[in-house]
Amino acid sequence: MTSTLTALVYLGLFLSQTVRTEKQNLSKPIIWAKPDFMIPKGKQQSPKQLGRRNIAMFHIPAMTPLTAGQYKCIYRSKKLWSNPSDPLDLVVTELYDTPTLSVHPGPEVTSGENVSFYCQLGTATNKFFLLKEGRSPHLQHRYGNTQVEFPIGPVTTAHRGTYRCFGSYNNHAWSFPSEPVKLQVAEDFGDTSLAPTEHTSFSDYWDLDLVTTEAEFEQDLASWDHTAQNLLRIILAFLVLVALMCLLAEDWLWRKRAQEKANGASSQEHRRRFRSQRRLNK
Repeated sequence: MTSTLTALVYLGLFLSQTVRTEKQNLSKPIIWAKPDFMIPKGKQQSPKQLGRRNIAMFHIPAMTPLTAGQYKCIYRSKKLWSNPSDPLDLVVTELYDTPTLSVHPGPEVTSGENVSFYCQLGTATNKFFLLKEGRSPHLQHRYGNTQVEFPIGPVTTAHRGTYRCFGSYNNHAWSFPSEPVKLQVAEDFGDTSLAPTEHTSFSDYWDLDLVTTEAEFEQDLASWDHTAQNLLRIILAFLVLVALMCLLAEDWLWRKRAQEKANGASSQEHRRRFRSQRRLNK
């Protein structure tokens, strides 16, 4: 795994804004962590280069309780600073014992029943987290010492999925994850068949979610890149027009000086002939 924080900045937007006026605010950047906001202690991997000018990547070689915490990012254009991004909570895991997760009345229930998950940890803690894996994240927390209950219900088929729990002493330092518990929910009392639950691994979910997010970013980036290109074309056309006007002005001044020089030479010749004519008359 890698603990790379990546900050996304829309360069096209703040370029166009700073051209208009420095008093306007820059667009707020977006920050996310890849491959996950939860990284096991000490895990590291060399990050891949993104190769895009509007994304800055900050690499954390190894996760520890000191590097875990809440992160924000900002950026600057000339003398103007953007507003900070929304906060990103980066969590380090595998710090304490492994909790045990159980479900009652059992992992196979019928729609409409009440279900409770119990998370138990041998060493005392003060907070527990229950995570449902899948494309739609659902994270619950409860305060407790060695065991807490997460009541869920009446359940529906939307509650199907794989669950894990964690213990923690603060919001950014968690225990090892519990073994997964898969909850299956039948449609009704007359239906004894349990529809299979599509399994998405604990780490794959965040990658899938990030792929969706990056696809949306790519669309926005393409739009802002187009705006920036149009702005550059306008600036280049303006510079070409200014250069052409300078050439025309220089040519006009050259012609004017040549004409003045010619007029001066003609006046001198006229005066010379006039003086010569007067001498002849005398």
